[in-house]
Amino acid sequence: MNHSAPLSPRTLGQPSPVRRLVLTTAQLRDRGMTTTDVNERCRPGGPWQRLLPGVYLLRPGPPSPEERLHAALLYTARPPSPRTAPRVPAQPGSAEPAAPRPCADALITGLAALALHGLACAPPLPSLDTIDVLVPRLRRLRSTGCVRIVRTTVLPEPVFVAGVPVAAVPRALADAVAELTDAEAVRGLLTEAVRRGLCEPRAVVEELTAARLLDRPHVIDAVDTLVAEGRAIAENRLYRMVFENGLPDPLWNVALRLPGGPDLGAVDAYWPDQAVALELDTRPLLRGAEAGRSEQARRRERLERLGVTVVHVTPRGLRDAMAQQATLVRTALMAANDRDPAAYVVVRPR
Repeated sequence: MNHSAPLSPRTLGQPSPVRRLVLTTAQLRDRGMTTTDVNERCRPGGPWQRLLPGVYLLRPGPPSPEERLHAALLYTARPPSPRTAPRVPAQPGSAEPAAPRPCADALITGLAALALHGLACAPPLPSLDTIDVLVPRLRRLRSTGCVRIVRTTVLPEPVFVAGVPVAAVPRALADAVAELTDAEAVRGLLTEAVRRGLCEPRAVVEELTAARLLDRPHVIDAVDTLVAEGRAIAENRLYRMVFENGLPDPLWNVALRLPGGPDLGAVDAYWPDQAVALELDTRPLLRGAEAGRSEQARRRERLERLGVTVVHVTPRGLRDAMAQQATLVRTALMAANDRDPAAYVVVRPR
């Protein structure tokens, strides 16, 4: 077996032979094996080996990445209750009964999860000495062998990648960054995840904030790069929204002010004939988010008092519902004829 081969849905899915080769003490007992039988087979030079407490590999040689992942999940998964998931005893050599997905008890997270999600900047699974597993805070588990326990108050919903329950990309990033001190590695992981559309910058920043990682200088620097990357991606989507949906060309990235009066702030797009302004909301990603939101609200209020309609869009809305965002803009443009004329404002490049 090639232990450095990439993981695939076939090898990690339910029919995988890994599930017949990596078993727990309880599963072996159901097959008629006693503790003495297991210990005899796991002796030095024997045909089996103990991977983790209560988890065994029924063959000699180094475990494959798939076997290590499955062993980690078996070690951390809560044993099924006899009342809710009775086990049917099976004789040695009989077919493997279908096992429930360990979706509610433990999730692969950190670098191992990012490798499963396909991030090129994440180390490949065979090179990882440790597999991070996310479990509820009150579970009585300890880190051992290749497994590092990561505790959380609320276990998030799993994302299944090739049959393996893993944490979503933003949470996996936060758990990986918590263990990394290399600024370039942190920056590479965050920017790749956003650039490839695996998550939005806002979700990453929220997870980093919850993990209390934004007081680390190398993480703050990476977040600044992430915000700039996310802003550029959102602006490209905004250009696509206008051109692909047949909207009239606006004036891009302009600042507005009253003639001889104060500045009214900058907007991402402005249709002067209809007095419609569009704001792309990436400001909450920045430090000082509350002050930024307050200023944004005040600017919007000033513009609307002058008769300028402000359309508010988010990067996520552009990604997941671009046509709906275009409809909002088109509706605002069409409604211009039914409104009182807006005050005259001066438009200048930002």
